[in-house]
Order: sequence, then C-alpha cells, then structure tokens
Amino acid sequence: MTMFSANPDNRVNFEEIFNLLQHEYPNAEPMLHFRNPLELLVATILSAQCTDKQVNKVTQVLFKKYSSVEDFANADIAELGKDIYTTGFYHQKAKHIIGSAQLIITQFNGKVPDTMEDLLKLPGVGRKTANIVLARGYGIIEGIAVDTHVTRLSQKLGLTQNSDPGKIELDLMRLAKKEDLEKLSMTLILHGRNICIARRPKCGICVVNELCPSSEA
Repeated sequence: MTMFSANPDNRVNFEEIFNLLQHEYPNAEPMLHFRNPLELLVATILSAQCTDKQVNKVTQVLFKKYSSVEDFANADIAELGKDIYTTGFYHQKAKHIIGSAQLIITQFNGKVPDTMEDLLKLPGVGRKTANIVLARGYGIIEGIAVDTHVTRLSQKLGLTQNSDPGKIELDLMRLAKKEDLEKLSMTLILHGRNICIARRPKCGICVVNELCPSSEA
C-alpha cells in the first residue's frame, strides 16, 4: 500500500470546498468521447495511464474500425494492439478489451452490464472503470470513480486519511450525497488537471487554498 503524510482531518470543510469547486467548474463534463456504453467501456480501459486527449484521438479511428461488440470480440490481439499502441500498455489493454467483449457476448447477451457486480466480472475492469460506465453510460450512481487526481486531491484537502482507492471511495461517499458523486469526481479531476498539479500546484490561484491544509499560498 502506498504511504503518504496524512493531512489534518478537514472533513468539516467539505461542503464549502465542494461548493467552491462547483462554482469554479460549473460544467464539469467527462472528457472521453463515446456514443454508447460499449464505446465508453473501451475508452475507459484505454484511459489507464493515458490522457483523455490521446484516447479520444485513438478512438476517433478505432470506433470506425470496430463498431460492435462482435468486432472487438473477434479482433486479432496483435492488430488491436497496433491500433491502440499510443495509449500505452497496449497488449494488456487489447487483451482486456477482447476478453470483455467476449464475456459480454457469452454472459450478458451482447449488452454491457449495468450493475457493479457484473461489470467487475469483465477482464481489467475495477471499481473505477465500473463506476464510470454506470454513471456516464447508464446514469446509475453506485459510487465514485477514484483515479489518481481524486486520490491526490482528497488526501491533500484532508478529506481522507487513506491511500487505498476503495477506502477513499467509501470516505468520499460518506461526505457527499449519492447524486453528487459523479460531479464530485469530475470537479476534483478538473481541479487536479488545471490547478492542483502533482509536481507544481498553483496554490496562489486556487479557489480553496484558504480551506486546504496542504496549501502553500
């Protein structure tokens, strides 16, 4: 388990922090481009250790070549790997995409599952990916997608004392209303990309710097 220096418990300020971030990012929308749950699943798998911008560049071509779950299920792993090469970890991602497509056909009647339990049966799909597919593909809020930005910011803001994504998810679910979890994830992600950058946080222009125990402003 990754260790980090815990910040003071700052959960008492969560509501004010979240309100300020929502005001800063009123239209917090997913960056990945997709037209259906299958495309969302594939794009989310590709997004691991890769920027959304690069994933969108790849899927713009990919989704024309592979337009159905059968196309992905029957894909040649070497060829698919070449198609997604620039997203990194391409062999493993190709393996997961093909395996997921095959399982969707054999166990889920060709439809991307719409429950957490079933999504987690797909190769390479963890809670983060499952939460994204449920929330953005089906409008079902089951939990909160905890990526590297959500992990880092929730720790820096003192909203969790944990480093395990599953425990961080539970901590955030105790703070926010269920219907706000997707919005919370997106605002933290956008703030992490734009202001609270890992190596060079822009604390001086951060809207929550006065409420953040990690602020260097």
